[in-house]
Amino acid sequence: MNKLHLVLSATLSLIFSLFFLSGNLTASAATMAEIQQRGYLQIAVKDNLRPLGFRDDQGNLQGLEIDLAKRLASDLLGKAEAVKLQSVANSDRLPVVFNHQVDLAIAGVTATESRSRIVSFSVPYYYDAAAIVTKSASIQELKDLGKRKIAVLNNSSTIGYLKYFTPSAELVGVNSYAQGWEKIASNQVDAFAADISVLSGWVQANSQYRILPTKLSAQPLSVTMPKGLQYDELRREVNEAIARYTVTGWLKERIEHWGL
Repeated sequence: MNKLHLVLSATLSLIFSLFFLSGNLTASAATMAEIQQRGYLQIAVKDNLRPLGFRDDQGNLQGLEIDLAKRLASDLLGKAEAVKLQSVANSDRLPVVFNHQVDLAIAGVTATESRSRIVSFSVPYYYDAAAIVTKSASIQELKDLGKRKIAVLNNSSTIGYLKYFTPSAELVGVNSYAQGWEKIASNQVDAFAADISVLSGWVQANSQYRILPTKLSAQPLSVTMPKGLQYDELRREVNEAIARYTVTGWLKERIEHWGL
């Protein structure tokens, strides 16, 4: 009963946030026929999550998910420029889709059972994973962590994996990625555990850090799409396109290009 109560409470909280977040955005979701008629896709993306979606030195959006958004526009509408990219905060990634303010979200969203009650997910375009980064030369494998300190986001699912794989380590809770980086940079901790997509961007910009080879988990990243029969064709087109990108190797090439 307690478990059921927790699940229901979490679901209700998610629904509440979906209705009340992002109220300043204009509704613009459309069916596939309407998208073709207007001539562009409206896609929510991240602009601060290197290498999935981020801005380069000139302010242009770059990354694996930006490539995917443009490729979908090219295949669905005939040209890569037929897309309007809208940067969103993490808390708004589901609401903008649920409230029909964008057609799709390609913004580092992990497909989960609880979220699938609210939105639809495509087949995965990338499998993210929890991993550990360090700058200590004496830490090469998980067993080397011993009783050392590992920073991890508070309330993160990564905590459970760390307790299983590194039971003797001391876990240090942080409230943000920035706080985690600050602790490892100032040697307050020996390592930092987070999603490998986030850690990869950090390592690319800071060569003194290394990601340990063992992944702690696997989590599918998927395109977030609206529910409803009217969006069936859009969902089918997106799924078929991602399946093609997987079979032809385009996704693999892009993933490797961005150092994931």
